[in-house]
Amino acid sequence: MSADDERITRLEETVAHQAKTIEELSDQLAEQWKVIEQVRAKLDRLTERFLSLEEASLEAPPITKPPHF
Repeated sequence: MSADDERITRLEETVAHQAKTIEELSDQLAEQWKVIEQVRAKLDRLTERFLSLEEASLEAPPITKPPHF
């Protein structure tokens, strides 16, 4: 095997390794994006719930006559 053949073989191995790494990273990125979307949806629901609870707690109490009237 000539030096050029060895060099080409090493380059092909490097490219194959890099392609596998890129595919793995892409899969991980896609999985993380799903998790981010789930967390974002939960945050939106919690924010809505918090705002509705806050709004309900800020409502003025009904005006009633004190017991001594």
